[in-house]
Amino acid sequence: MKPKISDVARVAGVSPTTVSRVLNNRGYIGEETRKKVQEAMEELNYFPNDIARSLFIKKTYLIGVIFPTTSNPFYGQLIFHLENYANSLGYKILLCNSQGREDKEKSYLHMLQRNQVDGIIAGAHNRGIEEYDIPNLPVVGFDRYLSKNTPVVSSDNYDGGRKATQLLINKKCNHIIHINGPSDLETPANLRRKAYEEVMNEHGRNPITYETLGDNEATINKLFEEHPEVDGIFASDDLIAATVLRVAKKRNRKIPYDLKVIGYDGTDTTKVLLPELSTIAQPIKEIAETCVDLLIKQIDGKWDEKEQQTILPVKLIESETTI
Repeated sequence: MKPKISDVARVAGVSPTTVSRVLNNRGYIGEETRKKVQEAMEELNYFPNDIARSLFIKKTYLIGVIFPTTSNPFYGQLIFHLENYANSLGYKILLCNSQGREDKEKSYLHMLQRNQVDGIIAGAHNRGIEEYDIPNLPVVGFDRYLSKNTPVVSSDNYDGGRKATQLLINKKCNHIIHINGPSDLETPANLRRKAYEEVMNEHGRNPITYETLGDNEATINKLFEEHPEVDGIFASDDLIAATVLRVAKKRNRKIPYDLKVIGYDGTDTTKVLLPELSTIAQPIKEIAETCVDLLIKQIDGKWDEKEQQTILPVKLIESETTI
Protein backbone atom coordinates (compact mmCIF):
# COMPACT_ATOMS: atom_id res chain seq x y z
CA MET A 1 0.00 0.00 0.00
CA LYS A 2 1.27 3.48 -0.85
CA PRO A 3 2.28 5.55 2.19
CA LYS A 4 0.09 8.51 3.13
CA ILE A 5 0.73 11.88 4.75
CA SER A 6 -0.41 10.36 8.05
CA ASP A 7 2.31 7.70 7.76
CA VAL A 8 4.97 10.38 7.13
CA ALA A 9 3.67 12.35 10.11
CA ARG A 10 3.84 9.28 12.37
CA VAL A 11 7.44 8.43 11.38
CA ALA A 12 8.56 12.07 11.65
CA GLY A 13 6.76 12.59 14.95
CA VAL A 14 4.79 15.59 13.75
CA SER A 15 1.19 16.31 12.76
CA PRO A 16 -0.20 15.69 9.25
CA THR A 17 -0.77 19.47 9.02
CA THR A 18 2.95 20.06 9.54
CA VAL A 19 3.80 17.57 6.79
CA SER A 20 1.35 19.35 4.47
CA ARG A 21 2.97 22.71 5.27
CA VAL A 22 6.41 21.28 4.44
CA LEU A 23 5.15 19.85 1.15
CA ASN A 24 3.48 23.11 0.12
CA ASN A 25 6.17 25.35 1.61
CA ARG A 26 3.57 27.30 3.58
CA GLY A 27 4.19 29.12 6.85
CA TYR A 28 7.25 28.97 9.05
CA ILE A 29 8.81 25.53 9.48
CA GLY A 30 11.93 25.03 11.57
CA GLU A 31 14.89 23.47 9.79
CA GLU A 32 14.98 20.51 12.19
CA THR A 33 11.27 19.77 11.63
CA ARG A 34 11.68 20.08 7.85
CA LYS A 35 14.61 17.67 7.98
CA LYS A 36 12.59 15.10 10.00
CA VAL A 37 9.74 15.23 7.48
CA GLN A 38 12.09 14.86 4.51
CA GLU A 39 13.88 11.92 6.14
CA ALA A 40 10.53 10.24 6.87
CA MET A 41 9.49 10.70 3.23
CA GLU A 42 12.71 9.07 2.06
CA GLU A 43 12.36 6.21 4.51
CA LEU A 44 8.80 5.48 3.38
CA ASN A 45 9.51 6.23 -0.29
CA TYR A 46 6.67 8.74 -0.15
CA PHE A 47 5.95 11.01 -3.10
CA PRO A 48 3.42 13.86 -2.93
CA ASN A 49 0.23 13.51 -4.97
CA ASP A 50 0.65 16.19 -7.65
CA ILE A 51 -3.00 15.95 -8.68
CA ALA A 52 -4.25 16.61 -5.16
CA ARG A 53 -1.69 19.39 -4.73
CA SER A 54 -2.76 21.05 -7.99
CA LEU A 55 -6.37 21.07 -6.80
CA PHE A 56 -5.25 22.85 -3.65
CA ILE A 57 -3.06 25.49 -5.33
CA LYS A 58 -5.25 25.66 -8.49
CA LYS A 59 -2.22 25.14 -10.73
CA THR A 60 -0.85 21.95 -12.34
CA TYR A 61 2.44 23.27 -13.70
CA LEU A 62 1.63 21.37 -16.90
CA ILE A 63 1.94 22.89 -20.39
CA GLY A 64 0.41 21.25 -23.45
CA VAL A 65 2.47 21.36 -26.65
CA ILE A 66 0.84 20.54 -30.00
CA PHE A 67 2.95 20.27 -33.18
CA PRO A 68 2.30 18.61 -36.56
CA THR A 69 5.29 16.26 -36.29
CA THR A 70 8.24 15.38 -34.13
CA SER A 71 10.24 13.84 -37.00
CA ASN A 72 11.08 17.16 -38.65
CA PRO A 73 14.48 18.28 -37.26
CA PHE A 74 13.22 21.84 -36.80
CA TYR A 75 10.27 20.83 -34.66
CA GLY A 76 12.39 18.28 -32.81
CA GLN A 77 14.93 20.94 -31.82
CA LEU A 78 12.21 23.47 -30.97
CA ILE A 79 10.42 20.97 -28.72
CA PHE A 80 13.74 20.09 -27.03
CA HIS A 81 14.26 23.74 -26.09
CA LEU A 82 10.60 24.19 -25.08
CA GLU A 83 10.81 21.25 -22.67
CA ASN A 84 14.22 22.20 -21.33
CA TYR A 85 13.31 25.82 -20.63
CA ALA A 86 9.86 25.02 -19.23
CA ASN A 87 11.44 22.46 -16.90
CA SER A 88 13.90 25.04 -15.62
CA LEU A 89 10.88 27.15 -14.60
CA GLY A 90 9.16 24.26 -12.83
CA TYR A 91 6.77 23.23 -15.63
CA LYS A 92 6.33 19.84 -17.29
CA ILE A 93 5.34 19.26 -20.91
CA LEU A 94 2.57 17.10 -22.36
CA LEU A 95 3.65 16.58 -25.98
CA CYS A 96 1.02 16.04 -28.68
CA ASN A 97 1.94 15.03 -32.25
CA SER A 98 -1.06 15.93 -34.43
CA GLN A 99 0.42 14.51 -37.69
CA GLY A 100 -1.20 17.44 -39.47
CA ARG A 101 -4.68 15.98 -38.86
CA GLU A 102 -7.46 18.31 -37.75
CA ASP A 103 -9.36 15.59 -35.90
CA LYS A 104 -6.26 14.63 -33.92
CA GLU A 105 -5.51 18.25 -33.11
CA LYS A 106 -9.02 18.81 -31.77
CA SER A 107 -8.85 15.58 -29.78
CA TYR A 108 -5.57 16.67 -28.19
CA LEU A 109 -7.03 20.06 -27.31
CA HIS A 110 -9.86 18.40 -25.43
CA MET A 111 -7.47 15.95 -23.75
CA LEU A 112 -5.21 18.76 -22.55
CA GLN A 113 -8.15 20.60 -21.05
CA ARG A 114 -9.31 17.44 -19.28
CA ASN A 115 -5.81 17.17 -17.80
CA GLN A 116 -6.10 20.72 -16.48
CA VAL A 117 -3.00 22.09 -18.23
CA ASP A 118 -2.11 25.65 -17.27
CA GLY A 119 -1.64 26.63 -20.93
CA ILE A 120 -0.95 25.44 -24.48
CA ILE A 121 1.77 26.18 -27.05
CA ALA A 122 0.72 25.15 -30.56
CA GLY A 123 2.35 25.14 -33.96
CA ALA A 124 0.02 22.72 -35.72
CA HIS A 125 -1.05 23.36 -39.31
CA ASN A 126 -4.82 23.31 -39.26
CA ARG A 127 -6.72 26.58 -39.27
CA GLY A 128 -10.11 27.71 -38.10
CA ILE A 129 -10.21 25.43 -35.07
CA GLU A 130 -12.56 27.23 -32.71
CA GLU A 131 -11.34 25.18 -29.75
CA TYR A 132 -8.22 27.36 -29.55
CA ASP A 133 -10.31 30.35 -28.51
CA ILE A 134 -10.69 29.04 -24.96
CA PRO A 135 -11.79 31.46 -22.21
CA ASN A 136 -9.38 31.53 -19.27
CA LEU A 137 -6.92 29.09 -20.89
CA PRO A 138 -3.65 30.73 -22.02
CA VAL A 139 -2.53 29.78 -25.54
CA VAL A 140 0.51 30.84 -27.60
CA GLY A 141 0.90 30.08 -31.30
CA PHE A 142 4.22 29.41 -32.98
CA ASP A 143 4.22 30.54 -36.61
CA ARG A 144 0.44 30.00 -36.70
CA TYR A 145 -2.52 32.35 -36.40
CA LEU A 146 -4.68 30.23 -34.09
CA SER A 147 -7.30 32.81 -33.15
CA LYS A 148 -7.67 36.59 -32.97
CA ASN A 149 -6.93 36.52 -29.24
CA THR A 150 -3.84 34.29 -29.41
CA PRO A 151 -0.34 35.81 -29.41
CA VAL A 152 2.01 34.53 -32.11
CA VAL A 153 5.77 34.01 -31.99
CA SER A 154 7.78 33.64 -35.20
CA SER A 155 11.09 34.39 -36.79
CA ASP A 156 11.34 37.29 -39.24
CA ASN A 157 10.02 35.31 -42.20
CA TYR A 158 9.89 38.32 -44.50
CA ASP A 159 13.50 39.30 -43.83
CA GLY A 160 14.55 35.68 -44.25
CA GLY A 161 12.81 35.52 -47.62
CA ARG A 162 14.50 38.73 -48.73
CA LYS A 163 17.93 37.55 -47.59
CA ALA A 164 17.61 34.21 -49.40
CA THR A 165 16.35 35.67 -52.67
CA GLN A 166 18.80 38.56 -52.68
CA LEU A 167 21.71 36.17 -52.13
CA LEU A 168 20.78 34.16 -55.23
CA ILE A 169 20.45 37.36 -57.26
CA ASN A 170 23.83 38.57 -55.98
CA LYS A 171 25.27 35.23 -57.11
CA LYS A 172 24.13 36.03 -60.70
CA CYS A 173 21.25 33.53 -60.80
CA ASN A 174 18.86 34.51 -63.59
CA HIS A 175 16.08 31.94 -63.14
CA ILE A 176 15.24 31.65 -59.45
CA ILE A 177 12.36 29.45 -58.29
CA HIS A 178 10.85 29.27 -54.82
CA ILE A 179 9.49 26.06 -53.25
CA ASN A 180 6.97 26.63 -50.48
CA GLY A 181 4.23 24.85 -48.54
CA PRO A 182 0.52 25.31 -49.34
CA SER A 183 -0.36 29.00 -49.55
CA ASP A 184 -3.79 28.48 -47.96
CA LEU A 185 -2.22 27.91 -44.55
CA GLU A 186 -2.64 30.99 -42.37
CA THR A 187 0.93 31.28 -41.18
CA PRO A 188 3.59 34.00 -40.94
CA ALA A 189 5.82 31.65 -42.96
CA ASN A 190 3.90 32.81 -46.06
CA LEU A 191 5.89 36.03 -45.73
CA ARG A 192 8.91 34.14 -47.09
CA ARG A 193 7.05 33.77 -50.39
CA LYS A 194 5.86 37.38 -50.30
CA ALA A 195 9.45 38.58 -49.83
CA TYR A 196 10.71 36.34 -52.64
CA GLU A 197 8.11 37.69 -55.05
CA GLU A 198 8.76 41.32 -54.14
CA VAL A 199 12.54 41.01 -54.47
CA MET A 200 12.16 39.26 -57.83
CA ASN A 201 9.84 42.01 -59.06
CA GLU A 202 12.23 44.70 -57.83
CA HIS A 203 14.92 43.18 -60.05
CA GLY A 204 12.65 42.71 -63.04
CA ARG A 205 12.50 38.92 -62.64
CA ASN A 206 9.50 36.63 -63.00
CA PRO A 207 8.69 34.97 -59.64
CA ILE A 208 7.71 31.30 -59.86
CA THR A 209 6.63 29.31 -56.81
CA TYR A 210 6.01 25.58 -56.57
CA GLU A 211 3.92 24.35 -53.65
CA THR A 212 4.69 21.01 -52.03
CA LEU A 213 1.65 18.91 -51.23
CA GLY A 214 3.26 16.05 -49.33
CA ASP A 215 5.53 14.57 -52.01
CA ASN A 216 8.57 16.85 -52.15
CA GLU A 217 10.47 14.75 -54.66
CA ALA A 218 7.60 14.65 -57.17
CA THR A 219 7.22 18.43 -56.93
CA ILE A 220 10.93 19.00 -57.45
CA ASN A 221 11.11 16.62 -60.43
CA LYS A 222 8.19 18.49 -61.97
CA LEU A 223 10.03 21.78 -61.39
CA PHE A 224 13.14 20.55 -63.22
CA GLU A 225 11.09 19.15 -66.09
CA GLU A 226 9.06 22.33 -66.57
CA HIS A 227 11.96 24.73 -65.96
CA PRO A 228 15.25 23.16 -67.07
CA GLU A 229 16.68 26.70 -67.16
CA VAL A 230 16.46 27.06 -63.36
CA ASP A 231 19.78 28.13 -61.85
CA GLY A 232 18.71 29.13 -58.34
CA ILE A 233 16.28 27.54 -55.86
CA PHE A 234 15.06 29.01 -52.58
CA ALA A 235 13.48 26.20 -50.55
CA SER A 236 11.21 27.15 -47.66
CA ASP A 237 12.81 24.60 -45.34
CA ASP A 238 16.01 22.58 -45.17
CA LEU A 239 14.28 19.23 -45.73
CA ILE A 240 12.98 20.48 -49.08
CA ALA A 241 16.44 21.87 -49.86
CA ALA A 242 17.98 18.47 -49.06
CA THR A 243 15.58 16.81 -51.51
CA VAL A 244 16.49 19.42 -54.14
CA LEU A 245 20.16 18.49 -53.75
CA ARG A 246 19.39 14.77 -54.07
CA VAL A 247 17.19 15.18 -57.17
CA ALA A 248 19.66 17.60 -58.76
CA LYS A 249 22.45 15.06 -58.31
CA LYS A 250 20.36 12.38 -60.06
CA ARG A 251 19.83 14.81 -62.92
CA ASN A 252 23.55 15.60 -63.16
CA ARG A 253 23.05 19.21 -62.15
CA LYS A 254 26.32 20.53 -60.74
CA ILE A 255 25.94 22.45 -57.49
CA PRO A 256 26.81 25.26 -57.07
CA TYR A 257 28.14 25.75 -60.60
CA ASP A 258 24.94 25.53 -62.64
CA LEU A 259 22.44 25.44 -59.76
CA LYS A 260 22.59 27.27 -56.44
CA VAL A 261 20.36 26.26 -53.51
CA ILE A 262 19.44 27.89 -50.22
CA GLY A 263 17.18 26.44 -47.52
CA TYR A 264 15.50 27.71 -44.39
CA ASP A 265 15.67 26.72 -40.68
CA GLY A 266 19.34 26.03 -39.88
CA THR A 267 18.85 23.24 -37.35
CA ASP A 268 21.72 21.50 -35.58
CA THR A 269 20.86 18.33 -37.53
CA THR A 270 21.22 20.14 -40.85
CA LYS A 271 24.54 21.62 -39.80
CA VAL A 272 25.86 18.12 -39.05
CA LEU A 273 24.38 16.20 -42.00
CA LEU A 274 24.45 18.95 -44.65
CA PRO A 275 27.13 21.45 -43.63
CA GLU A 276 27.44 22.47 -47.28
CA LEU A 277 23.86 23.83 -47.41
CA SER A 278 23.36 27.58 -47.36
CA THR A 279 20.33 28.44 -45.25
CA ILE A 280 18.41 31.02 -43.28
CA ALA A 281 18.84 30.10 -39.63
CA GLN A 282 15.94 30.66 -37.26
CA PRO A 283 16.76 31.47 -33.61
CA ILE A 284 15.19 28.21 -32.41
CA LYS A 285 16.23 28.41 -28.76
CA GLU A 286 15.05 32.03 -28.48
CA ILE A 287 11.74 31.16 -30.16
CA ALA A 288 11.12 28.37 -27.65
CA GLU A 289 11.96 30.54 -24.65
CA THR A 290 9.81 33.41 -25.92
CA CYS A 291 6.83 31.07 -26.36
CA VAL A 292 7.22 29.79 -22.80
CA ASP A 293 7.73 33.27 -21.34
CA LEU A 294 4.62 34.60 -23.10
CA LEU A 295 2.55 31.65 -21.92
CA ILE A 296 3.66 32.02 -18.30
CA LYS A 297 2.87 35.74 -18.45
CA GLN A 298 -0.67 34.79 -19.44
CA ILE A 299 -0.85 32.11 -16.73
CA ASP A 300 0.28 34.61 -14.10
CA GLY A 301 -2.05 37.34 -15.38
CA LYS A 302 0.84 39.58 -16.43
CA TRP A 303 0.45 39.46 -20.21
CA ASP A 304 0.06 42.75 -22.06
CA GLU A 305 -2.43 42.28 -24.91
CA LYS A 306 -0.25 44.57 -27.03
CA GLU A 307 2.17 41.62 -27.31
CA GLN A 308 0.07 39.97 -30.02
CA GLN A 309 3.00 39.26 -32.33
CA THR A 310 6.67 38.68 -31.49
CA ILE A 311 9.12 38.54 -34.39
CA LEU A 312 12.69 37.36 -33.82
CA PRO A 313 15.65 38.00 -36.18
CA VAL A 314 17.05 35.41 -38.59
CA LYS A 315 20.60 34.90 -39.82
CA LEU A 316 21.96 34.10 -43.27
CA ILE A 317 24.44 31.20 -43.24
CA GLU A 318 26.23 30.97 -46.56
CA SER A 319 28.00 27.75 -47.45
CA GLU A 320 29.01 25.66 -50.46
CA THR A 321 25.63 25.40 -52.23
CA THR A 322 25.67 29.11 -53.11
CA ILE A 323 29.38 29.82 -53.55
